[in-house]
Amino acid sequence: MKEIKAIIQAYEQAEQEGKKSALVTVVHLEGSSYRRPGARMLVTDEGEMTGAISGGCLEGDALRKALSVLNQQQSRLVTYDTSDEEDASIGVQLGCAGVIQVLMEPIDHARANHPVELLKKVVGKRQPYVLVTLFSLEDKKGAQPGTCLLVEADGTVSGDMTDAALKQVVLEDVTTCFDQQQSAFRNYRSADFAITAFIEYIEPALALMIIGAGNDVIPLVEMANTLGWEPSVIDGRPTHAKRERFASACQILVSKPEKVLEQLVIDEQTVFVLMTHNYNYDLAMLKALVHTPVSYIGLLGPKKKLDRMLGDLKEEGITLTEEQLSRIYGPVGLEIGAETAEEIALSILSEIRAVKTGTGGKSLRTKLDTIHSREATRISEKHIQ
Repeated sequence: MKEIKAIIQAYEQAEQEGKKSALVTVVHLEGSSYRRPGARMLVTDEGEMTGAISGGCLEGDALRKALSVLNQQQSRLVTYDTSDEEDASIGVQLGCAGVIQVLMEPIDHARANHPVELLKKVVGKRQPYVLVTLFSLEDKKGAQPGTCLLVEADGTVSGDMTDAALKQVVLEDVTTCFDQQQSAFRNYRSADFAITAFIEYIEPALALMIIGAGNDVIPLVEMANTLGWEPSVIDGRPTHAKRERFASACQILVSKPEKVLEQLVIDEQTVFVLMTHNYNYDLAMLKALVHTPVSYIGLLGPKKKLDRMLGDLKEEGITLTEEQLSRIYGPVGLEIGAETAEEIALSILSEIRAVKTGTGGKSLRTKLDTIHSREATRISEKHIQ
């Protein structure tokens, strides 16, 4: 989401300065690559780049081709085979060993639902979206429909797709993507055409609610902001919860614990970390949070602190279920030997990411399979009558 916001900002700046722009998107991948489908980069006609589609090995050639796309004002699908040691355009022995399909689209400012306008809608609300991008693998030199549809969780559709039969079957697959909360790739074939779709499931940025405004929260807020998350700081002390201390926080809230939740909007991408160093404040927040659907509640401090809290709740007649206990992470963070505030922040953010992705936070060298599932980018085929 951070990259999308940066691209939107760069586009708006370019538009104000009268520059032409092209959106460059990784739309498919076979094998390995530094960036996955959905990675984007904006290129202006003066060679300015915002975002990235690789670790740096593809950007130079992509810039040259994107400038050509801007000059010709016609979309283009470019294939990069990073396993091909003879490909002088991207260098030799890159080590990724992947075949990357990159779509380059010139942005027509006059078009109501051009790709960047659709991306603007994605960041407009905290809700999931599905973005549909069409391209032709069988005719790479032919017309590339590009980024054409955006669907909201309530079924609202923005964008253009002229073929009614194709649109109907695409929207059926969009519904599946919402249900499964993951992207998909489809090849749609009829008597008249064959087209591939990148049906991209986009979640809102992770909202990190930090209960506490001590000095150890400062690096946590800054690092979360670097990741593109949306950190908020909540504390009962106005002397600590101040904007000048947490410039990177999207929200600063001074509140008693029993009033906190009524002032926040909580969704599936919201997590909490309790770190006020005030036992009673953290206990009150834990008592409130266990009755919400929040999937991650981190508690700073030793295990005996959590045990004491659970005991105090039990004395109040509150015995937590296994499901409620499974959402509490105390002591918070992955075991990386963290000691400084910065290292503790890294430990906490890493655990949150591991929990939200369901990966467990193990060392990659112990993984027997590929880093990313090959099944996730498999293209299935559907026939349209």
